[in-house]
Amino acid sequence: MKLIRFGATGDEKPGVLINGERYDCSAHFNDWNNSFFIDDGLVKLRSLIENNLHNLPKVAPDIRWASCVARPGMIMCIGLNYSDHAAEAGMAVPEEPVLFMKATNTIQGPYDPVMIPKGSTKTDWEIELAIVLKKDISYLANETEADEAIAGFCIMHDVSERTFQLERGGQWVKGKSCSGFSPVGPYLATSDEIKDVHKLKMQLWVNGELMQNGNTSTMIFNPAFVVHYLSQFMTLEAGDIITTGTPPGVGMGKKPPKFLKDGDVVKLSIDNLGSQKQVFKACSGY
Repeated sequence: MKLIRFGATGDEKPGVLINGERYDCSAHFNDWNNSFFIDDGLVKLRSLIENNLHNLPKVAPDIRWASCVARPGMIMCIGLNYSDHAAEAGMAVPEEPVLFMKATNTIQGPYDPVMIPKGSTKTDWEIELAIVLKKDISYLANETEADEAIAGFCIMHDVSERTFQLERGGQWVKGKSCSGFSPVGPYLATSDEIKDVHKLKMQLWVNGELMQNGNTSTMIFNPAFVVHYLSQFMTLEAGDIITTGTPPGVGMGKKPPKFLKDGDVVKLSIDNLGSQKQVFKACSGY
């Protein structure tokens, strides 16, 4: 299944994407949120699609695509999780996952414009594979249990401001939590939709120029390992998002470094997970 959300900001509704058409599920479910996932919502949704698809209203093509899941309780992120990106950054391959968090109010739709923060000169791009959980987890016994806790996968653009992240006291969250810095979607593909999550091509373009051309095959810590690992340190909840790092080609790794400016257009795609497009705009008064 491919879960989508649609509608104006603050009035989003749940739906599904089937054969390129969006269908409205809001008469049957409140949202794709913690309550939905933890209450066997995916099982109920599959039954609805199999038995009542013909009764679901279609969503008009001009209606906004929202983030494919509702605002989560947590966005937990893994840094330096691609061996070739670690080399690009001039950093050693980590022996354990590097963790940081993003503010959950950064989440937005996959085609919404992104504001460059006031005073920013180093706003950067990062395409990432994101995991969405369908269970609350803590102290999982193994990676099999971790796999069973994953609802599916989607694209997240982990937009980053490098001055805030790296030059203002070493607090990564400051460079990751600016408004609109987490476009998510266009859809959440349930795990059965992905043949092999370890072999997905990932690409990102800026103004038509290919910047990132990677593959999840170079990921250091795979999704099941990451979920199991995190559960040993914290409780994560159904509907939470875990991002799994970015391949090489980010702006700060260019020689010379290259960053986003007003009017730049970023497109990104991951095999089997669709594509995103954002126009970057200078903050009002910038």
